[in-house]
Amino acid sequence: MAEGSVRPVEEADRIVVARLVLELWGAHTAVAHGEVFFPASLPGFLVEKQGHVLGLLTYAVANHQLEIVTVDALRRGRGVGTALVDAAVRQARALGCNRVRLTTTNDNLDAIRFYQRRGFKLAALRPDAVREARKLKPEIPAVGDFGIPITDELDLERWVAPRQ
Repeated sequence: MAEGSVRPVEEADRIVVARLVLELWGAHTAVAHGEVFFPASLPGFLVEKQGHVLGLLTYAVANHQLEIVTVDALRRGRGVGTALVDAAVRQARALGCNRVRLTTTNDNLDAIRFYQRRGFKLAALRPDAVREARKLKPEIPAVGDFGIPITDELDLERWVAPRQ
């Protein structure tokens, strides 16, 4: 169980979400598979405890799938990320989506492990896709976690049964 409570992002949260996205992602945008997202304007979930934000997830819905655009646990190892992903899966079911997907980069080994442990499977690899992504978001660094050059996009997905 997560430390704190999960709730949907509301209009009054948009300034906080925008600040968090800028602080955590280095820009007001996120880029995946050639698409630019503006997370502060997307639906999402917050984890809060005593008025303090502990985590944020934003998502977009299209083609019967819920795509996680951003997910951040401000304190790792406390169930915040799991609670956010669980909320996204519940939302996907409620919306009649048949899968939850996300894109990460080849250097993000912690995220790849995290998602696989929560039922996500590798679905696609786009070699050198980050070169194109940098044209849309130049703030993407050249080197990421563990000194690994950031070059490729990986898609992970989890199939969900829509609510009956």
